[in-house]
Amino acid sequence: MSAMTPLDLAHAAMEAAPNDDGARLAFYERLADAELFLLLESEAEGEDVTPQTFDAGVQEIVLVFDRAERLTAFTGEAAPYVAVSGRVIAQMLNGQSLGMGLNLEVAPSSFLLPAEGVEWLAKTLGHAPDEVEAHIDEVAAPAGLPENLIAAIDTKLATATGLALSAYLVAVTYQGGTKGHMLAFVGAQPGAEDALAGAAGEALTFSGIEAGAMDVGFFDGNDPITPRLSRVGLRFDLPQPADVTLERAAPGSDPAKPPKLK
Repeated sequence: MSAMTPLDLAHAAMEAAPNDDGARLAFYERLADAELFLLLESEAEGEDVTPQTFDAGVQEIVLVFDRAERLTAFTGEAAPYVAVSGRVIAQMLNGQSLGMGLNLEVAPSSFLLPAEGVEWLAKTLGHAPDEVEAHIDEVAAPAGLPENLIAAIDTKLATATGLALSAYLVAVTYQGGTKGHMLAFVGAQPGAEDALAGAAGEALTFSGIEAGAMDVGFFDGNDPITPRLSRVGLRFDLPQPADVTLERAAPGSDPAKPPKLK
């Protein structure tokens, strides 16, 4: 028997606690973050892909698998596919009236997400936090935050390879006396702010924490506040990319150019 995958484990936890919203949200977070293999009708043409669709009775669905060997086990032979994240697939399918079948018939995480669920996931993942400016008077060690939020931040930032050097979770007091918590990114790559803010927002959403419970800030190593962040903050180190040269980018490998449905 092959080892359980993160999606298998998250699905099992959700099935074991059907009334636990936290387990359900954790499964959808794993689904969004996972690399999934989308079964295609034919080989991808540039950024254009044509998923193979199946009649599920009330609507058509596409099939995705969290391991390439599971896709092959389903088809029984080599078949064309594209490997992209679950969030990219949700965005591709949004508005297309297509559901998503995960690991159908080949794994314990066999799961059918109807078109309405795909649209909910795409909308949830597409939510962007509001931009505001506020002067910070004080920073302190974070306090009173639930462990599942801290774990969710750690898990989420582990997928943000190369987008920033590090992040610090701190308690903040703003000018005027307003208090809250902030996830402060240090050394963010130019243009990565939206992706990092989105990742922080997803950590909140999929932890079941009320929106607005955490702010996001961006600083560089020379900012006067950075030493204060490092002294009192809970630090998260983001993984950094290896020096790898790709001769040909696969469909979906560039987040700025996701595959397009034909």
